[in-house]
Amino acid sequence: MSVRSFISVCAAASSWLARHASLFIIAIAVLTFFLPATFQWVRGTTQTVILGLIMLTMGLTLTTDDFRIVARRPLDIFIGACAQFLIMPGVAWLLVKVFHLEPALALGILLVGCCPGGVSSNIMSFLCHGDVAFSVGMTCASTLLAPVMTPLLLEITAGEIIEIDAVGMFLNILIVTILPVSVGCLLNYRYSRRPSFPVLQSLMPGGSVICLACIVGGVISTVHDDLLARGFLLFIGTFAVVLCHNSLGYLLGWTAGRTAGFGTAKKRTLSIEVGMQNAGLATVLAGTFFAAQPLAVLPCAISCAWHSISGTLLAGLFLHTERHS
Repeated sequence: MSVRSFISVCAAASSWLARHASLFIIAIAVLTFFLPATFQWVRGTTQTVILGLIMLTMGLTLTTDDFRIVARRPLDIFIGACAQFLIMPGVAWLLVKVFHLEPALALGILLVGCCPGGVSSNIMSFLCHGDVAFSVGMTCASTLLAPVMTPLLLEITAGEIIEIDAVGMFLNILIVTILPVSVGCLLNYRYSRRPSFPVLQSLMPGGSVICLACIVGGVISTVHDDLLARGFLLFIGTFAVVLCHNSLGYLLGWTAGRTAGFGTAKKRTLSIEVGMQNAGLATVLAGTFFAAQPLAVLPCAISCAWHSISGTLLAGLFLHTERHS
């Protein structure tokens, strides 16, 4: 097989993984449940490096124009950022109280709520004919704000459960998000005109999915014994909380857009941006800062898989309503 043919196969595989991300992640989760040793290597520093690779792939797809969006549409981005960092932490805190969650699971869902928007939200916004520029701008803004907002919001919402190392979390988020995104953007700016660079970019979506699946596999491996000991009810109870958190995020994101007077495309984007969180970052932070509470990673892992599924379903629903309106 020639190099060109091999690259074409890899690009096609990357495209397939991007379209079927949720199924692939679920398959890895199921595989790991029955063969937990498969992803035992995804722990600690390795997990952090994998998340860094995900953020690097995000940076490689961003251009200077994407960052100019933040400057050109400050009011839209401000409204989106406020919705992102008020709705999801607030809903997570409310669910912790309503469901009377045990401390470890409460930490997990609060951590998901306090993280920035997920990188795959841009794809979902494109699929449902949303405002893609607004989506990219929101993702950039929430990611840049995350080192400050995530530790701050977690201190507010979870400070009574466990002592939060806000400074350590700030530095960790800088290292695993801002640094690799910056490197990716720099490489994009420096080499984007080279013919080989678009080929590299075509491999990024599949690479991100594989990395995210590895993180989920590592989490399932970590909580495997607890899942066996406490059985199906632990999983269902945690999934119910994740489902409520994610669904209310979509609904309240849409409501925030409607209140702000946004058009249909921007309302769709805001709904998706608010509801889909960077659960991969939440997973790494849970494993790093809440190692004494291993079940804290379970809501994060379930969110990794479910947000991909629900985002795809919501994008399809938006398209369905558009065709029949």
